[in-house]
Amino acid sequence: MEKILTKQELVREIIRLKKDGKQIVFTNGCFDILHAGHVRYLAAAKKEGDILVLGLNSDKSVKMIKGDKRPIVSQIQRAEVLAGLSCVDYIAFFDELDPLNLIKDISPDILVKGDDWAEEDIIGADHVRANGGRVVRISIVSGISTSLIIKRILEAYGKNSS
Repeated sequence: MEKILTKQELVREIIRLKKDGKQIVFTNGCFDILHAGHVRYLAAAKKEGDILVLGLNSDKSVKMIKGDKRPIVSQIQRAEVLAGLSCVDYIAFFDELDPLNLIKDISPDILVKGDDWAEEDIIGADHVRANGGRVVRISIVSGISTSLIIKRILEAYGKNSS
């Protein structure tokens, strides 16, 4: 099974899965340097339904959000690593600042974000609720983040090290 799909392929697959009565869970993020916090979050998201769809910020999207020095890992490599997780069923890239268009295209049953997001700030929550779905906030692991990992690497090896 190919997990990394174009948006059009994903929409077709989601229509098929919904006809089979599957509960579709959606989450999104950059997942630049995959760490234990990401894995725990994605595993918890998967438990909310049958199929976990991950909207992955494209390189263009990550640069818009985090600046020119990010992402550290290219979108294809990030997607390949994420596809290796058993809890992730499908991955699709999005180029925009947020995944609203992708959320509207697939209309998931459950929208998942970390509890570092206030419920009223979760992109797509209104759309999901308006279509009978629910929004779930999952506890994030404190002290683990891509930014902290990058900071520790820079401190350990110096900003000018190669």
